Amino acid sequence: MTSTRDARGSEAVAERRGERVDIAIVGGGLVGASLGCALAAQVERTGLRVAVIEPAPLDRRLAEPWQPSFDARASAIACGSARHFGCLGVWETMAEQAAPIRTIHVSERGRLGVTRLRAAELGVEALGHVVPNAWMGRALHGRLGELPLDWHCPASVEGIAPVAEGHRLTLSDGSVLEAGLTVLADGGRSGLKERLGIESRERPYEQVALIASVEVSRPHDGIAYERFTPEGPIALLPLPGQTMELVWTHARGEETRRLSLADGDFLAELQRAFGDRAGHFRRVGRRHAYPLSLVTARETVRPGLAVLGNAAHSLHPVAGQGFNLALRGVMDLVAAIEAGDERGEAPGSAAVLQDFEARRDGDRQDVIRFSDGLIRLFGLDHPVLSHARAAGLVGLNLVGPLRRTLARRAMGLER
Repeated sequence: MTSTRDARGSEAVAERRGERVDIAIVGGGLVGASLGCALAAQVERTGLRVAVIEPAPLDRRLAEPWQPSFDARASAIACGSARHFGCLGVWETMAEQAAPIRTIHVSERGRLGVTRLRAAELGVEALGHVVPNAWMGRALHGRLGELPLDWHCPASVEGIAPVAEGHRLTLSDGSVLEAGLTVLADGGRSGLKERLGIESRERPYEQVALIASVEVSRPHDGIAYERFTPEGPIALLPLPGQTMELVWTHARGEETRRLSLADGDFLAELQRAFGDRAGHFRRVGRRHAYPLSLVTARETVRPGLAVLGNAAHSLHPVAGQGFNLALRGVMDLVAAIEAGDERGEAPGSAAVLQDFEARRDGDRQDVIRFSDGLIRLFGLDHPVLSHARAAGLVGLNLVGPLRRTLARRAMGLER
């Protein structure tokens, strides 16, 4: 028979140990929410216990009518990523507000070279899609709301410490969790990496991305533009209607003046910089600026710990690969967890996390080299290099197999 004193002692030990969960996802944004959805099969089949910790209040219901904003930020979702979302049961909802990319048009201002990657050449309807981030999050959280997950929202991680079988997390809502696997999917903003002693390599580009929605005078026909200029690359991504997402790269400090311009003056400068390939720019939404750096975590796995998304790697937006790379990381982590479960291994075991790292390493390094290489190649203003780049774009447009290989990589169908 257990005495009152023994019972109280057991309760105190349980309180110190915290509530046990198999996986704690730190961050309920696009990457963390994607991971929660991707774990649905495991949750439903094996009773895997998953907690999601998110400091921002989130509504996981789809009850309120959708009110798209002209100022909403958007992401380019590669064809391969759309297929992943289809497997997660959320693409049908996402597609309601998605604009297809049927052609990718790459050019350099002042040069004749142009490369066009077309969906029709690969026998697909679209090379990818552009989806407003808010709608993408809404679709993911709607799916999460159907799953038996432990939600701590709004709540943040105030303390994290390794324990025998994972990590102990102390939350701002008063909860204490002991997680077999803790996944940092918080974009690196919380400082948890640093508290755990995980350093990052950072290479500033000395550039700032100015992002806004713009309205064009004619239908964009599903064309995504990547135009390299002496100031930096300008990307235009198709959105529903005659709206496009603008990502305009500036040298650090030079974006300040354009952020303060009247709309008409801003559009006139954009027209001069980009040209008239997309028509005339008629309207611009609220402008935002984000400093650009190549940031990579020196460690992405430890026993009981995995790092995903921008917490693991933050890329230049020039090739639109950041979120697609992160989503492939999500899917690879889930595949490693499922394979480990078949072998009787816990999600946070060294074997599972080594398997995950082996799946990710090549893809991650290839994408980082590709996006970083583009910036460095087109960022050098030299007459010989300029002619070589133009010749390269012309040659790439003429050589079908090379162009198709590039297109398949852009679609996320090859690694």
